[in-house]
Amino acid sequence: MIIHKSTNPRISSFDPENFSFGNTFIDHMIICEFEDGKWGDVQLVPYGQLPFSPAMMGVNYGQACFEGMKAYKDKDGKVFLFRPEKNFARINKSASRLAMPEVTEEMFLEGLKALVDIDRNWIPQGEGMSLYIRPLIFATEEALKARIANKYMFAIVATPAKSYYTEPVSVKISDFYSRAANGGVGSAKAAGNYAASFYPTKLAMEEGYDQIIWTDDSTHEFFEESGTMNVFVRINDKIYTPPTSEKILDGITRDSFIALANKRGIEMKIEPISVKAVVEAQKNGTLKEVWGVGTAVVTSVFQALGYKGEKLMLPILTLEDSFALTLQKDLVDIQTNNAEDPFGWRVLVEKNILETV
Repeated sequence: MIIHKSTNPRISSFDPENFSFGNTFIDHMIICEFEDGKWGDVQLVPYGQLPFSPAMMGVNYGQACFEGMKAYKDKDGKVFLFRPEKNFARINKSASRLAMPEVTEEMFLEGLKALVDIDRNWIPQGEGMSLYIRPLIFATEEALKARIANKYMFAIVATPAKSYYTEPVSVKISDFYSRAANGGVGSAKAAGNYAASFYPTKLAMEEGYDQIIWTDDSTHEFFEESGTMNVFVRINDKIYTPPTSEKILDGITRDSFIALANKRGIEMKIEPISVKAVVEAQKNGTLKEVWGVGTAVVTSVFQALGYKGEKLMLPILTLEDSFALTLQKDLVDIQTNNAEDPFGWRVLVEKNILETV
């Protein structure tokens, strides 16, 4: 690894009580370039601008994917990653689907640990606090040719994070727009998936909703995802979540919720969720909770579902009564080292890694 430490670090001006998530960046980043059929040296460099052309193929043809993950600092100042091997596997799955070169485990994990270690002072402590980390791969070749690019960049950047949604939200069940289609790239974290979701979400927000529950593209009769999250439904005391597919992202938070529900002995059904069944459950009082899960938000509880012009209200439950909030607490306690980790999900980031690189 080639290391260029910042000569003008900004950490002294960082206020962990007052910062903007997604716009505040740590002092360093990881970059690595692919050319002539191979990856070059991984570089840890000061965070900053990179020179690219408007003819860059990633901008013109959309060869770009990313991951979302977090680092946490416990009460003793120890720093942990959460299931990074899953993010490594998934970014390569996305890269493969977009005809981009896969990264090596050493590039991904060692680069990640080195970055988190050198900028560990940027990780805020406290409830809901973390460092949000964004690994990404994108085509950099300068060419206006609709083909697979020959040059790419792998990068990792990071921003301090706090609680995403603090209040229950209202979501609209989509009966027209879809997030993904059969044979498409819904199971990849392709940048274009998110761009395509912005317009339908804008329309939903104009109707007074915060997000969308995406439904299947062919019939709009089954739940798929919610916004940028996987979706869970509780009817009576059973939890349902759709199975992953080429249209539904294999969420790491989703997988963790399933494991934690099973550990608690909560009945968990991984099967298609019909819109009709959810609406009927709301009408007869058996629909207890609907929520979304994802890296940034962890858990977003829904207070209302919009469907065909009607707003269907949901009960707002306390921690003692809510499966969503109980499983969220179980997960966050493991992530932040406030509970035992029976699954081996936490990965300690040792101090001074760069001295041994």
